[in-house]
Amino acid sequence: MKFELKPYTKSVSVDEIIGDFREVANKLNKDSITQKEYLNNGKHSIKTVYNKFSSWKKVLDAAGLKLYSNTGSIVTEEELFANLEIVWTKLGRQPSYNEMIKPLSKYHACTYERRFKGWRKALEKFVSSINGEVNISSEEAITKLEIEPSTRHKTKRGINWRLRFIVLRRDNFKCQKCGRSPATDPKIVLHIDHKKAWANGGETVIENLETLCSVCNIGKSDLE
Repeated sequence: MKFELKPYTKSVSVDEIIGDFREVANKLNKDSITQKEYLNNGKHSIKTVYNKFSSWKKVLDAAGLKLYSNTGSIVTEEELFANLEIVWTKLGRQPSYNEMIKPLSKYHACTYERRFKGWRKALEKFVSSINGEVNISSEEAITKLEIEPSTRHKTKRGINWRLRFIVLRRDNFKCQKCGRSPATDPKIVLHIDHKKAWANGGETVIENLETLCSVCNIGKSDLE
C-alpha cells in the first residue's frame, strides 16, 4: 500500500467567502441566502463560513445581503425581544453574550449587536421596552378605561410577551405553587395565569397574574 499526503489546500479568506455569497445571490436572483441554498450552490462548507464569521447574520451583512426569519420576513425588533425574553426566562437571569447561541437562543448575540449597535445597548432597549409596559398594565392604569360591551372587560385576555416577562421577573422566574424553575430544571415550562379567571371577570393586569409551571397550572384549571 502506498502512503500519500492529501494535496495542501490554502485557507479560505473572508473576501473569498463574501464573493462566493454574492455570486450565489446573483445566481438565485435573491437578496438573501439560506444555509440550505448556500449548501446547494456555494463553494465552501457551512462550517468554514461559521469559522470565519461566527454567525449567518454576520456573513450576510458582509456580503450586503439581508437576514430573513423563518416566515420569509426580515427579523423584527419584536422577534428579537421575544427571543431574548425566552432566553432570560430559561436562565432565570440576564443572559451573557456567549450564552446567546442555539439551541438556547434562536438568534446569536451578534444579531442584537448589529441591530442595536452593541450588545449592551440591545439589553438597555429591551429593559426600556419592558419598563414601559409597567405603566399600562396595572389596575391603576386601567381605572379610566371603558368596559368593552362584547367582553365586559377593560383588558384583552391575551398576555403579550412584555407583560409576561414583567410577571416572570417579579416572581423570580419560578412557579408560585411548587417553586420549580427552568433555571434549575430545563424540563420546567412556565405559564402566566390569571389569579381570578378572565372568564369570571378577572382583568389582564400585573396584580391579577402569577407564574405557574405547566403541571401546577393544569392542576389549577381542573379545580376551576
